[in-house]
Amino acid sequence: MNSTVKSYFDAFNRGDVATMLACLSDDVAHHVNEGQVRTGKEAFRAFCEHMNRCYREELTDMVIFDAEGGARAAAEYVVNGTYLETDEGLPEANGQTYRLPAGSFFSLKNGKITRIVTYYNLADWMRQVKG
Repeated sequence: MNSTVKSYFDAFNRGDVATMLACLSDDVAHHVNEGQVRTGKEAFRAFCEHMNRCYREELTDMVIFDAEGGARAAAEYVVNGTYLETDEGLPEANGQTYRLPAGSFFSLKNGKITRIVTYYNLADWMRQVKG
């Protein structure tokens, strides 16, 4: 199991953005499920602040895979969340809970994450929060 990726996800579950950032290269490329690629730690920090304001999430059933001598990794998990504050362009938030499978893919160099790609089923999330 890739220790950097494990540290990243452990920090995510604690809400510890500083430790998540410490796992990233300065020029990290963050590919979100439904949006533009964000480049650099500051863009990632801003994304985390936005997400923490709108959502409270815990990742469970985590399985981390390694490949290519530690240069690539992937993870499969379940997102258990609460929709806290309405996110622009999405349904109104009123504390709805959701549970959906997701996955992430990583590139790593010198023990730092250089690329994060995250996938989940947005239609499934919408169905869950619309009730």
